[in-house]
Amino acid sequence: MGRAGRAALAAVVLLAGYAAADAYDVVPGVLTTAEPVPDPAPYPTPTYRAAPLTLTTPDPAAPRPDPAALAALTDELLADERIGPSAGVLVVDALTGERLVDVEADVPRTPASSVKVLGALAALDALGPDHVLTTQVVAGGPGEVVLVGGGDILLAAGAGDEGAVVGHAGLADLAEQTAAALAGTGSVRVRLDDTLFTGPALNPGWGGIDLDFVMPIQPVAVETGLDPAGGYLPDPALAAAQTFAAALAAQGVAVDGAVERAAAPAGAQVLATVESAPVEDIVAHTLRVSDNSLSEVLARLVAVSDGGEGSTDGAIAAVLDHLAGFGIDVSGVSLADTSGLLVENVVPPAVLADVVTTALDPVHPQLRAAADLPVAGLEGTLARRFAGPAAGVLQAKTGTLTTAVSLTGAVLDADGRLLVLSVVADDVPFGGASAAREAVDEWATALAGCGCR
Repeated sequence: MGRAGRAALAAVVLLAGYAAADAYDVVPGVLTTAEPVPDPAPYPTPTYRAAPLTLTTPDPAAPRPDPAALAALTDELLADERIGPSAGVLVVDALTGERLVDVEADVPRTPASSVKVLGALAALDALGPDHVLTTQVVAGGPGEVVLVGGGDILLAAGAGDEGAVVGHAGLADLAEQTAAALAGTGSVRVRLDDTLFTGPALNPGWGGIDLDFVMPIQPVAVETGLDPAGGYLPDPALAAAQTFAAALAAQGVAVDGAVERAAAPAGAQVLATVESAPVEDIVAHTLRVSDNSLSEVLARLVAVSDGGEGSTDGAIAAVLDHLAGFGIDVSGVSLADTSGLLVENVVPPAVLADVVTTALDPVHPQLRAAADLPVAGLEGTLARRFAGPAAGVLQAKTGTLTTAVSLTGAVLDADGRLLVLSVVADDVPFGGASAAREAVDEWATALAGCGCR
């Protein structure tokens, strides 16, 4: 599909009702240099199954851009005071793998939310794109039922919506099934088993404003644990279990006492089950809205799937193992979390670009959703960016902290050549993240609009 075709497709998708999201990387306020400025929550929730808007397979007939012309564009970016004294930049020909622009691409830098593409690729590899996350109710001890969290933190409090990603499965449906299974039974006590994940629910490195943008990482929650009063609930898993208990009571089942935690007995009878949207849809949603909580949960699920511990450390190790399995050199990667909230995360731009290239490779169709990034000018964190030549033909993951800005994805240039790109500037003047982002956007717009032969 050529440039005009891509733009037409994007316009049709928008007109068909696929939500153009309203999100920003930068939030107002006085912050210290150690505090991140991630994509905010709550985020307007898409109500559709993730559409496969990923960029087309490279067209071998499209002319290759001249590296010298691309270098000239990049020199202008590097000379721009808005991005700070240095940045890592990589532009790769998606068809041949040739590095057309390489400015310190192998030097580790703080990528902010662009780090989410690492966990996305690992989750698709470990779990599979069609895998669903199961939330169950099982029989516990005498007179008990146990809600068992299986990693779905997108549950609806009421009925589920099969056409949605957020709220695909509903606690009211789970309660209805449970009530039917308990027909003729007396009162019950509701227990919660959230032992799928281990270790601290909050990363020890998170603090201050970080906690406004991520929930405690637990294996069950209603709509990512958002508190209707603002921010996140202190115990989303317990709140979900309490919501389930209330829904069970609404079905006419007498519920005794308060919800308490208790591990489900081994081999317990399953009374009710609901399933999430497929993992590929959850991954696409995570990347489009830059959801920190989902990124952390997906990475822990990778660790659990591999037989490891569902902790922060287990998640990081598992994600890097899966990337290395595709031949991606992760020797320069050091992660403190898997959402990009922490400035201690360092990843070479080359690794970010390799993840996108791997996801676009038709040899690995199961990984495609990891490249299903926000479409410039239309979706998610790019909905209000790129009104010019890049709109509709650039798909990229954003990242912004107080002193770091990144953009990682792929773009069709004016001649229809598919280019993978990654830019990471992590020495941005304090308070200048918005300006730095504008500079990166101008460079990416020029890349999209340039035939550069």
